[in-house]
Amino acid sequence: MAARDRLGAHMSIAGGLHLALERGKVVGCSVVQLFVKNQLQWAAPPLTDEDVRLFGRAKRATGIQVVFAHATYLINLATPAEPDWRRAVDAFADELERAEALGLRFVVIHPGSHKGSGLETGISRIVRALDELATRTRGYRVKIALENTAGAGHTVGARFEELRAILEGVTAPERLGICLDTCHLFAAGYDIRTPAGYARTLQTCEKSVGARSVLAFHLNDAKASLGSGLDRHEHIGKGRIGLGAFRCLLNDRRFAEVPMVLETPKDDDADARNLSTLRRLRKKRR
Repeated sequence: MAARDRLGAHMSIAGGLHLALERGKVVGCSVVQLFVKNQLQWAAPPLTDEDVRLFGRAKRATGIQVVFAHATYLINLATPAEPDWRRAVDAFADELERAEALGLRFVVIHPGSHKGSGLETGISRIVRALDELATRTRGYRVKIALENTAGAGHTVGARFEELRAILEGVTAPERLGICLDTCHLFAAGYDIRTPAGYARTLQTCEKSVGARSVLAFHLNDAKASLGSGLDRHEHIGKGRIGLGAFRCLLNDRRFAEVPMVLETPKDDDADARNLSTLRRLRKKRR
């Protein structure tokens, strides 16, 4: 494995957070994304000193030092309902505290759904939430990575302009970054299948949010067609995007140090196969 390898996958925390790293090592990850608690429940037992100790030991034993989290899917920072918004902010604050205790680099989160209240209102709710979270976690090293969305329904963040509006609206932009999902880009209408299309999309990204704001990538092919708005992940090279986009991304020097993780279907030895496919696309550099 190359010294600068930054490829990995989202791994299960069943049985303990530290086991995600051990599972990642088995399939060939040099990077791991994980949940810091059950992704389908609001509440979770407190993180213990033993949890932190085992996690640190697993990092040393596996050699996997680049680790970050994904927020639970229940959290919606754009909701117009105040009780739901408050619950979402409190839940995300808890996840940021857990991530900080574990020494994770950042937590990826979907910006949220405005639920019909309008894009502008949704963005303002997200900005307000991020400002409060920055205050509650002042002094923390962990960052927040806003993930682009596929564009279905009332979700916020399918366009780079929407992500830019959030970044420009907060009081602590240094605590924020972006996580780009290839399937979501394609579903939202960004045609990254050819070198020219990839270049146009990343030029738009650079002009809107800046390449340096990209903290991570989710590498997923797409089951649905371009601009469908459908968040349907497929194995690398087996979907509507094809291998061309991933070849461009893996050889883009701007992102040589940016971690990239799979969120492809978890059947059989899929993670190992997809990682192998991706590594074959990467040109060897002297």
